Formats: sequence, C-alpha cells, structure tokens
Amino acid sequence: MLEVLYEDNHIIAVNKKASDIVQGDKTGDIPLPEYVKDYIKKKYNKPGKVFLGVVHRLDRPVSGVILFARTSKALSRLNEMFREKKVQKTYWAIVKNKPQNTKETLVHYLLKNQAKNKSQAFSREGNHALRSELNYELIHSLDNYHLLEVSPKTGRHHQIRVQLAKIGCPIKGDIKYGFDRTNKDKSIHLHARKIDFIHPVKKEPISITAPTPNDVLWKSCKSY
Repeated sequence: MLEVLYEDNHIIAVNKKASDIVQGDKTGDIPLPEYVKDYIKKKYNKPGKVFLGVVHRLDRPVSGVILFARTSKALSRLNEMFREKKVQKTYWAIVKNKPQNTKETLVHYLLKNQAKNKSQAFSREGNHALRSELNYELIHSLDNYHLLEVSPKTGRHHQIRVQLAKIGCPIKGDIKYGFDRTNKDKSIHLHARKIDFIHPVKKEPISITAPTPNDVLWKSCKSY
C-alpha cells in the first residue's frame, strides 16, 4: 500500500518503504514512481500516461519521505531548488555506538567506487574526493543504540552512511559500512524523517514529516 504524505496538483510526497527502489536496477523490481503513477491514474481517472518527475532519490534500504513532481513546471523549479540547496532534508539514524560529541558538524572528502557501489571517506582533500558536510545531534539513547538527527549540507553518494561510519557510528543493519549484521528485512535504520521547502508553484513553505517504520526500535523513538 502506498502511503501518501502530501499531494496537490503540482507535487506528491510518499513514505518510501525500505524495500522500494526509486530507479530501476538489475533486480527488475518495479520502481516506486510506477506505483505512484498508478495511484494518480486511478484516483483521478486520468487517461493515457501520467507525468511524474523524480527530483531526488533514497537508497533502497533507506525509508522515509520522498518528493515527486506532478507537472513539468514543478519539476524544473524543484530541480533548481535542489541544485541551489534550498531544500532542507532531515534524517533519523539509529547507530551502534554513541558518538564522542552529542552535536557536531562533520566534514569529509568522499570518493565513490563505482564498481562496488560504495564510497570511502577521507579526512583530507585529495584524489578527486568530493567535500561532504553534515550536521548531527544525539537526540535519544536506548539500551544498545543511539538515535541521531542528521541534516546533510551536501548530497553525496551514501554520504550519511559513510560519514557516520567514519566516526565509529555505523547505522544499524548497514553491513556495507561496518555494522556487524544485516536487518532481517534488508533495511538499514536510516529514515528520511522530514523535508522542508518552498512550494514550487504556490510559493508557500511546506514541511512534510514521514512516520518511522513499524519495528521495535523505531517505535521506541516515536515520542521524538
């Protein structure tokens, strides 16, 4: 079932499940945009093809809010807003180890290995690595895990995953970046919690929050 968080004539936002892919890949699984198109087509009884523009992506094992454009005008304006960093995304991450500082800005230089679909973080500039910056804050501690709120300032490949791993805080379930075992459903405990932006047509501030997945750890964080 598609969980729609916001929709109007110009944009639609849904709560992506960790199993969903945003872009087709070698698995052959149906991408999330196709389900969104089908929802729009049925709800509004639209003849022919439905337009839907993809303006940003989330890794497959990541859950949370993802925004699509329903018109070409909204798509071009949202693309421009993302390029100009006028869209604020907030993530929640459940990590294995408590970070040394409860609040910090992390700056690393990320180098992507295309063949392995993996990035490596370096402390210093060099080797064509891209500057990557995020802010995090520890907002809750559980018995064995810690909840961080993360605000990326750049949009690099696997940025949150690799930067948190670099400071010794791998995300639960993320064996690619140092966690010791997978989650049963192949998800990782990284959730796109909120997105804030100015509506591309109405010019009004929009804030969309995505409920966390239905598991024991996320449930323990629902009061935050």
